[in-house]
Amino acid sequence: MSMNPKTAKKPEELIRKEFLRGNATDENTMKNSLIFFGSLLIVFFMAFVVSATTSGNNIIRLIVSIAIIALTMVVFFNKGSVHGAEAVARGEILWQKQEKGQTFSESERKICFHPLKAFLIGLIGTIPLLLVAIVFSLNTSVQTTTAGALPSWMQAYLRRDDISGPLVSYIQSAGMGLVDILRIIVRLTVMPFISLVGTADHYGVYLIEKLSPLILLLPACAYGTGYLTGPNVRAKVHTAIQENDRRRKRREKKERRIRAGITAKPKEPEKLN
Repeated sequence: MSMNPKTAKKPEELIRKEFLRGNATDENTMKNSLIFFGSLLIVFFMAFVVSATTSGNNIIRLIVSIAIIALTMVVFFNKGSVHGAEAVARGEILWQKQEKGQTFSESERKICFHPLKAFLIGLIGTIPLLLVAIVFSLNTSVQTTTAGALPSWMQAYLRRDDISGPLVSYIQSAGMGLVDILRIIVRLTVMPFISLVGTADHYGVYLIEKLSPLILLLPACAYGTGYLTGPNVRAKVHTAIQENDRRRKRREKKERRIRAGITAKPKEPEKLN
């Protein structure tokens, strides 16, 4: 069914206001990076706990892993969007001050919106984990075997000098090295992706470990991308404010007409002589 062009509603044009741009870094960069790092730790810990408790059923494991990854991206995207909108709002205020000839400090201008600001915050906040992941990804290998326990019927052979050596080396596990410690840290941070491929898939886990530096950068990318939507978020706010103002004026005009008795009334029929 085709719509009548006269009755079709035109898309509402967003109202944008001028704003001053800031710098990529400012006095709050390190503080915001620490906050971002803390958010990463909280999200990764919660994701690890949820992923570890749903490792039984394959279908549930896949659904939960995808949901955790998507939710993590949405959380950091929204955080970046809020930050971007706040930065644009500061820039709008400073623009108005500049138009009125009012003064403001350089530090006030620096904290305004800049396209690279959130990406740098996310990168700096990820660096501690990113360095660990880079070192580990360069040294990891496929983990396919583990030390085990000998069957009970072979315990007697441990007392024979000619064959006890290989058996003892089998039941003794190797000490934990630096790579093993790094593996624990990295797997805690990328657990949803490991759950996605399944721990039984040794080569899949190995691939995730190799790609762990890139995986760890995904929240920072989501945060920076969300920040870039700041101007659009502010434009939608201004548009909504103007639309609400129009509705208020129409409502007040209608109320004034009612009070003045100008509203349309049915005419009484004229009497015939």
